[in-house]
Amino acid sequence: MQKKTLEKNPNYFEAVLQLRNPNDEMFRFIDNQLKGRKDVFVAKEEELKTGVDIYLSSWRFAIALGRKLKRSYKGEIKISRRLHTRNKITSKDVYRVTVLFRSFE
Repeated sequence: MQKKTLEKNPNYFEAVLQLRNPNDEMFRFIDNQLKGRKDVFVAKEEELKTGVDIYLSSWRFAIALGRKLKRSYKGEIKISRRLHTRNKITSKDVYRVTVLFRSFE
């Protein structure tokens, strides 16, 4: 995966895309989706025994990417969110999103 940085902290992330039972084709698919995007970057990748966690800077992009993966490959998707903090200016809750894609291939 390519790492891009914006004005935001390079460790900043809003979503975690969890890939379980991934293959090389899925990584190429994700890389192609990221290529044209200047507003989204990969903050970190973490390899686990069961798969890979990819930390993304946009929760909206992560959800859309999870749905595209489900349409393109056999598998299931689960989307969840957890409260991260509260915005001090707008007093709105800020969430971190987790998108799990479990491949059946």
